Amino acid sequence: MIRKIPGEQWKQLQFAGWKQLRKKYAVSNLGRCVSFIVDVTEDGKLLNGSLTTGYRTLNLHRADNKGTIYLHREVAKLFCKKASPRCRYVIHINHNKTDNKAANLKWATVEEMAAHQQKSPQKIAYKKLQKERSSTQKGLKLTPVQVKTIKKIIQDPDRSVTYKQLAKKYGVSEMTLYRIRSGENWGAV
Repeated sequence: MIRKIPGEQWKQLQFAGWKQLRKKYAVSNLGRCVSFIVDVTEDGKLLNGSLTTGYRTLNLHRADNKGTIYLHREVAKLFCKKASPRCRYVIHINHNKTDNKAANLKWATVEEMAAHQQKSPQKIAYKKLQKERSSTQKGLKLTPVQVKTIKKIIQDPDRSVTYKQLAKKYGVSEMTLYRIRSGENWGAV
């Protein structure tokens, strides 16, 4: 039996293969998830799920389907309105991936999601750490002088050296070079 919380609404999940399962599943506008047979409030069992890359998930074994269901997406599908068909991503307004209340979720475009991600406290702390690491030079493969040289080479429209050759020369991966080019790594240099 589920303890009722004032203002909480429950809606049943309907996903590919849900009719073949023994139990039914529902989520609430407060981000809670239950399994039940007859009714949520009568025989419902509160589920914690598990964490997958920081997001609360349910792992259901269904025939011919992926078993992982992301709860924040299901809550958003049932309780949040999409502003446009371009909104295909769900963001957590407060940047807390486990806070799946409908009031904390919002449908977003890929551009809105990327902009929101840059404002995340974790991302800001990471950028600060990277900036401090680059100024102290501890544990880094490249120096700021090398990065400036790499940026000049990458931006040169007439360059003859490939990313693979450049990566080998400086002892880094090609992905590092792409991240330098985009500003994800060494953006302050």
